[in-house]
Amino acid sequence: MKTKNGLVKRTIGIVAIPLATFIILTILCATEGTLILNGNKQYVDFLKSVASVMFTTFALSINLNSGRFDFSIGSIALVSSILSSTICLKYGLTSPVMLAISIGVGACLGLFSGLVYVIVKLPPIIVSLGMALFYEGLAFNITGGYGVSIGATYKETLLSFPSVLNFLLLIVGGLVVIIFLFDRTKFGFNYKALMSGQKVAVNTGIKEVPNALGCYAIAGMCMGVVGFIAATSTGNIRMALNFGSIGTMFTAFLPMFIGGFIGRFCNEKIGYLLGAVTTGLISQGYARLKVDNDVQQITTALILVCFLIYLNNENKIQSLFRCIGGNPKKADEASVENNEETPQVNA
Repeated sequence: MKTKNGLVKRTIGIVAIPLATFIILTILCATEGTLILNGNKQYVDFLKSVASVMFTTFALSINLNSGRFDFSIGSIALVSSILSSTICLKYGLTSPVMLAISIGVGACLGLFSGLVYVIVKLPPIIVSLGMALFYEGLAFNITGGYGVSIGATYKETLLSFPSVLNFLLLIVGGLVVIIFLFDRTKFGFNYKALMSGQKVAVNTGIKEVPNALGCYAIAGMCMGVVGFIAATSTGNIRMALNFGSIGTMFTAFLPMFIGGFIGRFCNEKIGYLLGAVTTGLISQGYARLKVDNDVQQITTALILVCFLIYLNNENKIQSLFRCIGGNPKKADEASVENNEETPQVNA
């Protein structure tokens, strides 16, 4: 019986946020006489958003969970998409080849960022800001400041990727690879050990530098995928200077915190996926309800702040509801139990 109750609790914890988001937005859209997902185009846009946000969240969380704040991930996506699209346009290659090139370029750029961080030994925030400027300048020089435009001539090769099936394959494939790397390999075990206690892990023989370089390379690979998605979905790659690429990183904060919460009840990477699904639904809701961009930003910020307030006061809020339910003693016991057993959401 206890196992069954635990399973029910875990299931509710996993699906509650995305399901509640879907229900609320469905009701809001119904009041406007529309559906949140209506037709193939909406499904493609939704899955594109989920894939892009999921990979960005992976890239941000990999280093952030280890105390390395990386502002350069957006610029890595920019350079990866520029180099891969330029090569494919020159030699007439297809979108799968472009994806492979973009991932490879992203890995190299991420590894280079990691090497700079390891060599100069400055705080990661300072290093990543410098690398963001460097990569933005590199992208500007490669294209002469004009960006890249994938014309209609390449509709059957480079612009044919966006589809429900392709995005589903990309999401599932990326999730499986990330879970395998961080949950089924020695690299992943070392990563978790360093994240839990760096000094103790190093004293046991775990090498911190190679693991950090691996994290930067994997984060770069994820951003290579993000750059590919953006390029093949819009057909245009615009330049970003003076930290203009940093905005990409901020799309991952809400799904990362949501995913960290859901990760209490399942694998954390699956939590990040469900966080991306939640933000994807919100984005579709904005589009269907025709919400202005400035209102979207304010609303998303308010959702993030409210969610963080809940996380920081979770035990108090739960105890309050139990007291309202008429069992203050149980509320006190549950509060103590939560303080002892509930894992914290990784920032």
